Amino acid sequence: MIAVQQAVEAPSPLSVPSNAPEHCPGTESELAGKAAACAGCANQDVCASGQTKGPDPALPFVRERMSNVKRKILVLSGKGGVGKSTFTAQLGWAFSADDRVQTGIMDVDICGPSIPTILGIASEQVHASSSGWSPVYVQDNLGVMSVGFMLPSSKDAIMWRGPKKNGLISQFLKDVDWGELDYLLVDTPPGTSDEHLSIVQYLKESGIDGAVVITTPQEVALQDVRREIDFCRKVGIRVLGVVENMSGFVCPNCKTESQIFKPSTGGAKKMAAEMGVELLGAVPLDPRIGKSADYGVSFLDEYPDSPASIAYMDIIDRIKQILGDA
Repeated sequence: MIAVQQAVEAPSPLSVPSNAPEHCPGTESELAGKAAACAGCANQDVCASGQTKGPDPALPFVRERMSNVKRKILVLSGKGGVGKSTFTAQLGWAFSADDRVQTGIMDVDICGPSIPTILGIASEQVHASSSGWSPVYVQDNLGVMSVGFMLPSSKDAIMWRGPKKNGLISQFLKDVDWGELDYLLVDTPPGTSDEHLSIVQYLKESGIDGAVVITTPQEVALQDVRREIDFCRKVGIRVLGVVENMSGFVCPNCKTESQIFKPSTGGAKKMAAEMGVELLGAVPLDPRIGKSADYGVSFLDEYPDSPASIAYMDIIDRIKQILGDA
């Protein structure tokens, strides 16, 4: 197994090393190489000289790897707990249901990697070969990469600042042997911070086909989602649309729907109209979704007749239409 401490290999002389000091000010800061935290850092002289402000040396390698990936889709939300990872997993399973479609899922939620559990591969490990790190495969045409595979224990916390997070994301993009992919789905943490900026930076030249933004109906979630959409516009990412998760509760027995998270301000439908983005659809809350995630099985396969599964498939079909893949 590749230990987390070794997960970010030694960088080139012009990049911030993986063992950057805990309070590293970052290479773009005026204090780079000059702050008290920089004392003793292997890259202190390089940072102080300003050489790190040049092009990231990883970019050509990322561009080469990504040249084999047809579509790159980010799954975003400013709010935590709205179902990004669950949606990413369902999207991956739906795409890979076609044996001809090669799909990859990259989990960059470094501090909360839940994708391995949701996909039923939490006990697997990452292996290295001459061509790079090998993804962990759920099935022949669905590969996954996550820091969750590198933890000594599922209880271990990852306490990294920006430089280390950026280094690992860089490696996921340039060192993972994804092969030829039709879709690369990127599951992100909440917010608009380090991980998001790193993905945009590294994929800028390769191109991001768009982002799917996940929310729940209540205003406390919509506020953060509006910021996420604003982030996408500021960095030039196309918003494919918004998905409203937990949109009502459907009883598995009687099929009656009731509102658990009441859309007091109009929900995702009104927010999407105000922000000028498409509402891709609404997925009702089904307790079996959580059960499927805990057991690492496909909800779409287990409960194909559920209103939630039907909503998922309608949304996924719409994403394909928008991308021109339908």
